[in-house]
Amino acid sequence: MARLHAQLPVSSPRLLASAIGVAITAGSAGQMVFAAEKTESKASGNAIALDATAITGEAQDPTSYQVEKASSPKYTAPLVDTPRSVTVIPQQVLKDTGALNMQDALRTVPGITFGAGEGGNPQGDRPFIRGFDAQGDTYLDGVRDTGAQSREIFAVENIEVSKGPNSAIGGRGAAGGSINLVSKKAHLGNSFDGGFTYGSDQTQRYTLDGNYQFSDSAAGRLNLMSHESNVAGRDKVDYDRWGIAPSLAFGLGTDTRVNLDYYHLESNDTPDSGIPYTLSNPRTKSNPDKPYAGGDHENFYGLDRDFRKGRTDTATFAIEHDLNDALTIKNTLRHGTSMQDYILTQPDDSKGNVNNGSVWRRANTRVSNTETTTNQTDLFGTFYVAGFKNSFSTGVEYTREQSEKSSYNVNTDTTPRTGAVTTNCNPGLIGAPSGYNCTSLSNPNPNDPWNGAISRNYAGTDTQADTYALYVFDTLELSEQWLVNMGLRYDHFDTDYKTYNAAGRTTSKGDDTSEFVTGQFGVVYKPAENGSIYASYATSATPPGNTLGEGQEGNPLGGTPDRSGNLLSSDMEPETTKNYEIGTKWDLLNDRLSLTADIFRTEKENARVQVDTSSYENAGKTRVQGFELSASGKLTDKWQVFAGYAFMDSEQVDGGPMGRANDGNDLPNTPKNSASLWTTYQVTPKLTIGGGAFYVDDVYGSVANTTMVDSYVRYDAMAAYKLTKNVDLQLNVQNLTDETYYDKAFSTHFANQAAGRTALLSTNFHF
Repeated sequence: MARLHAQLPVSSPRLLASAIGVAITAGSAGQMVFAAEKTESKASGNAIALDATAITGEAQDPTSYQVEKASSPKYTAPLVDTPRSVTVIPQQVLKDTGALNMQDALRTVPGITFGAGEGGNPQGDRPFIRGFDAQGDTYLDGVRDTGAQSREIFAVENIEVSKGPNSAIGGRGAAGGSINLVSKKAHLGNSFDGGFTYGSDQTQRYTLDGNYQFSDSAAGRLNLMSHESNVAGRDKVDYDRWGIAPSLAFGLGTDTRVNLDYYHLESNDTPDSGIPYTLSNPRTKSNPDKPYAGGDHENFYGLDRDFRKGRTDTATFAIEHDLNDALTIKNTLRHGTSMQDYILTQPDDSKGNVNNGSVWRRANTRVSNTETTTNQTDLFGTFYVAGFKNSFSTGVEYTREQSEKSSYNVNTDTTPRTGAVTTNCNPGLIGAPSGYNCTSLSNPNPNDPWNGAISRNYAGTDTQADTYALYVFDTLELSEQWLVNMGLRYDHFDTDYKTYNAAGRTTSKGDDTSEFVTGQFGVVYKPAENGSIYASYATSATPPGNTLGEGQEGNPLGGTPDRSGNLLSSDMEPETTKNYEIGTKWDLLNDRLSLTADIFRTEKENARVQVDTSSYENAGKTRVQGFELSASGKLTDKWQVFAGYAFMDSEQVDGGPMGRANDGNDLPNTPKNSASLWTTYQVTPKLTIGGGAFYVDDVYGSVANTTMVDSYVRYDAMAAYKLTKNVDLQLNVQNLTDETYYDKAFSTHFANQAAGRTALLSTNFHF
């Protein structure tokens, strides 16, 4: 049966791959021969121009795993003096580990797990940070990146992870932390980097990154990517995407700098339907359900009807001006859209027990588009009051977000020859009797002649949100040993929604206005110039409608329907989260290696919970507490390390009258222990070898603790060899032992299996 889906203006990824190949060939023929990058001083002394931001100090080694400062001016001190946990994944770690997307990259940061999506909760990146859902808390260059999507990193310079409530920095949400992607921008100097990667499971990936300086102060940069692959250890699953990211910069090295950036990504995948849990009932905490594929972990429970298409477009105009040597103003205007269109078959046990050998093929569908316009103005720099230095940043933000969500009608045609409607999936209904909606647990066939019908369902929901915000941050230097870090943000968040039927007639509507103030406060003591000890407090607020229907929310805007379809009432207050943290940070070995340690306690005291059959209240409470350790940088000139460990003790303290049975349980997607270790060693000037181990403890899929996935250890290895000064080879073997493990646990029905052993051989050109 032919797939039915919304048509996208998708150019052929193979044509893009060919274009990249031609460009790489042209580059290797000597068309771009300048390897040295010119860096011009923007001010006297040792201030250097790095893209569009003035930084005092010497330029960092671009191959180092250590990063000294976050990209956003809202972080008003170097990382060693910032009183909160911030991990930066630099470009060299992304390259050495062979990361191909954001989820690949974040496996190097303990304390982050990923949740599964389906129909109600959309497909795409769904990170959990310190036990809290952060699906709507991803930013691009400090501006919220709205809309569910699977993010690429071909145009990403590094990734910044801030742990703990972070609404003061980014606005609503961020109960457990936030993720900021720092994009590759045009810079002074000429450079060319291109490469192609061939690997197991028909992997083909082509990338190009070229920067050209037009004049003394203007440059352009172009990033291209094409990617095709299957997935090791999984039948039928494949990924096909391409992207382009041009960047222009004017006034580099001058007092006024302008950046024009654009990002476009298109994808066309056969999504993974996951592996079903083994039992439907009863499930208990003492005997939690686990995924089981009927004896063959490669089993795919989807159908040929399945597809997932995505498209993301983001345009950014930023202008930055130095008012004087100590004061800079910057305005960022961004408009972006993010679209998803999919039919995903979920292995569902709600029509019968999986443990008797049958699986119900349930269709999850979605057609959604999110459009976002943001204008953000920042003023930052330094000033002195009564002889005390203040490094500050202040600004205002206006954002309008609009989300449109609809779906497909999937007629399962479940009337067998007897004339009775199929309501249960049992072994006798496997195959033709159920219209191939019921399949075998041990031997599913994705090529079954499914005889249902698909049509667009134009009924849906439109949501609009307007954000007005004002914020200020300051690091006050009381002395060489004592610093005070402060931040405050006010948000006015208006949301309204309407639901409508297929004819376009409005069936319900509503609105909500939330006003909230969030903040952070920290005290830093520096026993030495290269170290600090700190204590901090931070808050966050998550209002109803936070994700505009593009993420999972308990009792979202508009209430939750009861069994009769009536909307349950709600007091519609923002959930608030607070975090207490003490820690220490040290830059050792001549400032080449950064070590951090922290102890934290995060509490949500007014979680929205159902209190009776007709209403919700802000009466719940959850808690996550634990400690973290990390190390990044060089142990010697030839030996680098990027490592961390997180211990998290999570608990639902009060689930309200309707959820009290789960009080004391662990929170879902919150492993007690997680750790990562990645290290490389330069054996000779031409040969570098490396490897890593990644551990995640048992993870529950639901707060009832009745579904779970087991702990795992994954091992990776790499070797890189410089053939010439312009060409190098790199081999990455991921999941070296071919471990079968699950990296996403849904609350019911299924979990997602991670890729098996994958080998990737890359050839890279540098000029």
